[in-house]
This record gives sequence, structure tokens and C-alpha cells, in this order.
Amino acid sequence: MTVRVEMGKDTGGAAVSMDLEELLATRLLVQGNSGSGKSHLLRRLLEQSAGQVQQVVIDPEGDFVTLGDRYGHIAIEASEHSERDVARFATRIREHRASVVLSLEGLEAEGQMKCAAAFLNGLFDAPREHWYPALVVVDEAQLFAPAGGGEVAEDVRRASLSAMTNLMCRGRKRGLAGVIATQRLAKLAKNVAAEASNFLMGRTFLDIDMARAADLLGMERRQAEAIRDLQRGHFLALGPAVARRPVAIQIGAVETSARSSSPKLTPLPQAPAEDFRDLLLAPAEPSWSPPAPAVPAQVPSERLIEALARATPTPVEAAPDVPAEEAAERIADVLRDIVEDAESTYRSPSVLYQDFLVRCRMVGLARPPLDLSGFVRRLSAARAGIHGDPDADWAQALDAARALPDDMLGPFLLVARAAREGLPCPSDTELAATYGTSSLGRVRRLLTYIESKELFVTRVDLAGKRSITIPRLGWTTQPSEMG
Repeated sequence: MTVRVEMGKDTGGAAVSMDLEELLATRLLVQGNSGSGKSHLLRRLLEQSAGQVQQVVIDPEGDFVTLGDRYGHIAIEASEHSERDVARFATRIREHRASVVLSLEGLEAEGQMKCAAAFLNGLFDAPREHWYPALVVVDEAQLFAPAGGGEVAEDVRRASLSAMTNLMCRGRKRGLAGVIATQRLAKLAKNVAAEASNFLMGRTFLDIDMARAADLLGMERRQAEAIRDLQRGHFLALGPAVARRPVAIQIGAVETSARSSSPKLTPLPQAPAEDFRDLLLAPAEPSWSPPAPAVPAQVPSERLIEALARATPTPVEAAPDVPAEEAAERIADVLRDIVEDAESTYRSPSVLYQDFLVRCRMVGLARPPLDLSGFVRRLSAARAGIHGDPDADWAQALDAARALPDDMLGPFLLVARAAREGLPCPSDTELAATYGTSSLGRVRRLLTYIESKELFVTRVDLAGKRSITIPRLGWTTQPSEMG
């Protein structure tokens, strides 16, 4: 079945439409400076294809939530939920084929990237039986797939870029058709932009962006000036879903509008300068009022007595009296207890660090010699079954893994321990537990990433059993099932 979505008119007044099925197979890139009409174009595409295909919108500014009033899109305010909740929502979205708008408004840049990565990974890791076709629209894609490092943490940038790369490179087989829009082609990662086969290029003024747009449209550099002269709402289109040769389109009207709009000139208020001065410089009125007295929570006496009976008095300065070897043994025991607690697998390192400090005080260590970074390294080693000091016993392996962030040390050391001791290769489930995730898809992407750093060489025999070699150390695991 061929479904064509009318996008607007060409210079001759003829309708220009987009083949929806071809778009699902070939993806779309929209580029244009602020004010060029990108959001209007995306809204036109979403409105015209609503009811024909499932739509998922990642919306940094919350502009597309108004689609729900007319077309039934479910708006999800990401700021009200955790990353784990967002990933779970993504799985349900694929199962029930609901059209949604994930609004990232209210989150800082790093929070938006974390949330978008968790959401895209949830869509990507859905079971095969839920791989229905869906348009995945990402506005301001340069925020989630930046061409270079920025002010956000490197692990956050890498996770977001990986999720966007999966969407554009591998999403087609899972029914996910990426539609990404960006203000600056030069700020968008090239491996993400290069996977699109359809292009709609709007007005841009910077030479570097015009040159990249002209290359994607197959135009000569001297023809790139035409991109600078485009009016608001006018785009040059090319691709198998819309036109085989570049065609100019004026995007048609839309039925919904964003919550925000372009600024318009309005008359300034007319008042004497003296009145304004008195108004602006008037002293502030006190707005503080004393808080209401807190009502202490009532605790049943039986529970209070039981809690006091279980409590262990904390020595104020016990740490100096504990020999170094005994302190190391107590720390190892505390880490072992944390790892054996099933609920600790999915808790963040900062939360577990607070738990670690409390447990240390309970065993007589008032000042354990581990900061948060050192704790993360020891926790990763403990999850891999290494309860001694990894810097002493596993210095060679840690030296080989210097290129990995601390949260990846657990899976690496688990494989390294199996390889050094000649044990079977750890399964994806075991690796997931050391990585603090339940997603086997994330584990497979983790192994791919570690292989890209030339730290692992993975082999799968004809029986489907996997073995991993660490070439820098000359260690190899025994083959075993991957599940």
C-alpha cells in the first residue's frame, strides 16, 4: 500500500508529497537555522501522517505536546519520571503502538541527553514481536548527537550519541524510521547525518553549513548560495521518498500550533519616566511568613523499641585504632554485603556510596579511605567477584582497561577473571548484573564498544558458544552459552 503525505507546493504550484513507506525505509534529515520553519515542517509531516503510522516525538522544548489535543498523542513530561521509568514507557509504547510526545522541557542539557538515550534504547531493545513501523522524530538533534565534546560529561555524551546512532543506522530493521532536525549540520555527528537518504534543507547562512547541505543535495558549491536565499517555510528537498532531483517546496499550513511562538512587536507602555522610576525602585515588601510548626510523625512504641535494640553504637574515632590490614578486610566484607544485596544492582553509585559509609561506621570504620571515585572502582571489582584491592592484585588488567570509564570496569574484570582462571565466558545476564542493568541489548552494545577499543576479541563458534580474548594480556575464556 502506497501512502503519500502532501508536504506543500513547488514553485509552479504543483503539490509535492512524500511516500510514507519509502520514508520508513530511508529516513529523513531536516536542516535550517532558527526561524527557518523546521518545527513547522515537522508538524506538517506529523499531522498529515497521523493515523497512518505510529509516531514518537522527542521534543526538547515541549512544542509538540499540542498534537495530543487534536490527534490523540500522549504527552510524557520527562521531568516527572526517572530514567528507568522512561525506558519502561518506551517498551510499552512499542507494544501498544501508541503515538507519544516525550517532552524534555524543564531538564538541563545533560538530563535531556540521559533521558533521550534511555528512551531510544528502550524503543530499540523492544522484543522482536513488537517491531512495528514507527516514525521517530527528534527535534534539535544536534543536542543528542553532537559532533564534538561539550559541557556535559563524556559518558553522557557517548550514551546519547550511541542511542542516536542506533536509531539512524540499525533502527530500520526494527521498524524505527528516524526523522531528525537540526539547526547546524556542522554540529551534528556525521555518522548520524550520513544515514539519512532524504533531505529537506532550509535557510542557513554559515558557509560550512551551506557547503554540507549542498554536498548532501548533490549541488555544486556555487549553487549553495540558493540555500541562503530561501524564505521562511521554504525548503530544498531531495530523496527517494520525495524527489529524485532537488525541488523547492513551500511547506503547507498546519492545524495545530506550538505552545511558544515567534516574538512579535507590541507597542511599548506609555507612562511618565517618574512613574516608572517609582515603580521600579520601590522597596520590596516583606513576603516571609514563619513556617508552621512541624508535627512529628508518630512511631508505634513497639517498632521504636525494636529499632533501638537493633541499633549498633557508632564509635566516634574508631578508624585510627583499626590496623590497616583489618580495615581492608572490613571494607571488603562491606562491599561483599552490598553486592550480595539483590536490590543494590540497579541503584546509582552515589546512593550505594552513602550506604557504604553507613555500613562502614557500623563495623567500626568512621573514615573509610575511599572517595566516590575509588568506591566505584572497588564496587565494579566486587561485582566481578574481586573482593581484595584490585590495584594490587589486578594492576595488569586495570592498566589495560585505562580507556574505559569506571562503570565499565565490572564487566571487563568479570571477563578478565574468567579468562585468567580459564573459566567459561560470562553470560550476558552475568555481565548485565555487573553493569547495573537488566537490558541484554545494553550489554551487547557494551561489548561492541569494548571491542572497538581493541580490549576484547569475541569469537562465536558454530554451536553458538562465545569466548572472549583479551589480546593485551594474552588471556582467553572458555567457550560458553551467551544467554
